[in-house]
Amino acid sequence: MTEDVLDPLSVAREQAYAMPLDQIDVSRGDRFQADTVWPFFERLRREDPVHYTAQSAFGPYWSITRYHDIMAVETNHAVFSSASGISIFDLSEDFPLPMFIAMDPPKHDAQRKVISPAVSPQNLAKLEPIIRARAGRILDELPLGEPFDWVDRVSVELTTQMLATLFDFPYEERRKLKWWSELTTNDMSATMTIEAVRAELMACAAYFQRLWDERKDGPAGADLISMLARGESTRDMPPMEFLGNILLLIVGGNDTTRNAISGGLLALNQHPEAYARLRADPSLIASMIAEIIRWQTPIAHMRRTALADVELGGKIIRKGDKVVLWYASGNRDETVIDDPHAFVIDRPRPRQHLSFGFGIHRCVGNRLAEMQLRIVWEEILKRFPRIEVIGKPVRLKSCLLRAIDSLTVVIPERHPPGIS
Repeated sequence: MTEDVLDPLSVAREQAYAMPLDQIDVSRGDRFQADTVWPFFERLRREDPVHYTAQSAFGPYWSITRYHDIMAVETNHAVFSSASGISIFDLSEDFPLPMFIAMDPPKHDAQRKVISPAVSPQNLAKLEPIIRARAGRILDELPLGEPFDWVDRVSVELTTQMLATLFDFPYEERRKLKWWSELTTNDMSATMTIEAVRAELMACAAYFQRLWDERKDGPAGADLISMLARGESTRDMPPMEFLGNILLLIVGGNDTTRNAISGGLLALNQHPEAYARLRADPSLIASMIAEIIRWQTPIAHMRRTALADVELGGKIIRKGDKVVLWYASGNRDETVIDDPHAFVIDRPRPRQHLSFGFGIHRCVGNRLAEMQLRIVWEEILKRFPRIEVIGKPVRLKSCLLRAIDSLTVVIPERHPPGIS
């Protein structure tokens, strides 16, 4: 029997345990694209949880794969710095994009504080009816009985609408936000030169600079651009730092929620017993949302750089080494999370996951993301008995984002009027 007729995950498991330990490289995007990275993480957690890869497409790096080790690094920002970059990809020296998530205290704390009011409980309460109305319109426009791309029609549309609201961005041009997000996070080398990518990102900078100039001296606004323009620690940002923070907010507001919306529907289709339980008891939505975020882990890793020699897990990490925190692996750590490969929509501790990070860099918009997901599923269950995934998901070739680019679905029917 040839490998192409075997289950890809079974083939990956054989490969993961057959190769020499020092040759395992979990940064390969093709394994994330095929969703076969899991046995490689499993072996590292069991045999070498603080693992050194000497050669990769991104140079040498350390992999931190266990839940508690990841938390230990996240909370030790005095030794493990974000300032040299937050992903395994190195920042280009001639096109640096500083942003507050890639900063250490005190500058990180000051800039983060500026935009925090946008996701305060009070502002979320104001946003909830807006999100609900938009989610309802999006769902009501979906076709019945014919295939369509859930990612494009629902996941992307809802998140770009939300971003347009947060930025007070021209609504009719909201798909630009998706494009700029993809330029920031995706490998575009197959279709664009690096010069073309940079030119597009500078066009993004120019667009937001116009919005900034319009608002900096106007009435105080509650949108993110107005907040940055008036914030003591952000109003005098250099141009590339301004662009870096704008792109951070675009990516943070787009990719996590978008891929959790898509990943949640896929997970329910892969676990029909969970889908049946959810339909029978919609009160499970709240705990299911946290499980979706753990299960999908939209941001697969974050990276730190060692500022000094340090011991972790019996290994000596040298000053200047890249240290990659694999959230995707920590969220499947068998020593912390019971039956971590199962999709359990009523876990006793549903928020026990690393998908939002931990410590000072914990995602500032985590409650907004959870609220959007909750509302989407509340509105879905009101309308549709089920949504069926047909065919295989098309995943992004990336070790940074666990992204679903396309997910073909069909909605067989709607609930009759008055039934939900």
